Amino acid sequence: MGRLVLSLFTAVALMIPVILGAGTPASAAMDVAKQVLIGADYSNRDLRGATFNLSNLREANFSGSDLRGASLYGAKLQDADLSGSDLREATLDSAVLTGTDLSDVVLEGAFAFNTRFKDVNISGADFTDVPMRGDQLKSLCAVASGTNPTTGRDTRTSLGCS
Repeated sequence: MGRLVLSLFTAVALMIPVILGAGTPASAAMDVAKQVLIGADYSNRDLRGATFNLSNLREANFSGSDLRGASLYGAKLQDADLSGSDLREATLDSAVLTGTDLSDVVLEGAFAFNTRFKDVNISGADFTDVPMRGDQLKSLCAVASGTNPTTGRDTRTSLGCS
């Protein structure tokens, strides 16, 4: 009888965190590193802290998504749609953005030092406090225009264009 009571007590004790929701994280960040995700639709999603490192995201749709703190290190984002997304504090280092739509994106505090930007739409993008190479900055300043609808910052000013 004593063992039965002890077993029931142990079972109840183990169930308390589950009942209270403490045993499992409420929302674990998605990790799809090193995947081929061509044309994937991630639009209008909460992707905070997600990992897409070294993934092929050609023609993927991230429009309107919350990608704060996400890692897209080395991701291939050719012809992807990131318009209106929130990429604050995201890691874009070594990512390839060719033909990518970055219109109205908030990149404040993102890390993009070795990111390759080519033929991108940055109308209304906010690049406040985004470190990047001089050659990339020069090419972005050549096409910078607009004001970010979320932060109210001018794209050219956020890039530090002269």
